[in-house]
Amino acid sequence: MHTVTAVAHRGDPYRVRENTIPSLRSAFERGADAVEIDVRLSSDGVPVLLHDPTLERLWGYDRPLAAVSSAEVDGLTEGGVPTLAAALAATEGHRLMLDLPGATYEDVRAVVGVVAECGAAERVYYCAGGQTMLAVREADPAAEIALTWTTLAPPRPVLLDAVKPRWLNYRFPLVDHDLAVHVHRQGLLVSAWTPDTRRSMRRLIEAGVDSITTNRVDVLHALRTP
Repeated sequence: MHTVTAVAHRGDPYRVRENTIPSLRSAFERGADAVEIDVRLSSDGVPVLLHDPTLERLWGYDRPLAAVSSAEVDGLTEGGVPTLAAALAATEGHRLMLDLPGATYEDVRAVVGVVAECGAAERVYYCAGGQTMLAVREADPAAEIALTWTTLAPPRPVLLDAVKPRWLNYRFPLVDHDLAVHVHRQGLLVSAWTPDTRRSMRRLIEAGVDSITTNRVDVLHALRTP
């Protein structure tokens, strides 16, 4: 089996609450090469780590993040929801993949700005759909991008030319050997999300993917370790 990049999905969520600094640290301790995190903005424009638009699922508060200030978030979660700046500081020397769910153009510029201010541009890459990645490309012409794609219909050449992704990032059931070969012939790398069984991970590795994002990064790490 060839070596694939092991990306931990939102940290180590089966052991530690997702998108928290302890979860990120746990993932790296268990063999992650990178951790995928979700970034949204609080009402005062501070990028923080949260996948959902509200605090309800993880923190028990049915309040939209967009209506809560960063200081309020910190208080409601007892510091559990870190700012992006804090997460970058806590993972110095490690790679992070930033997913930007629901991001506006202004959100993207705020996130890219924090990454630049923290001196983390060389170890950060971004994933989301086409419109969001176009905004990232405009905000940072040198950004590394994983263009998230959810259909077998290939991205249009005009989109690829504008986004200039390094990766195509697919839902894992879509990926097989033929797709990997086709993407590689375009000069791009293939990433897949989010398989959690050994069987699915092994199939993807044998298909020739370059990166796997999983909630069980320790299992993936063990599979690829001789």
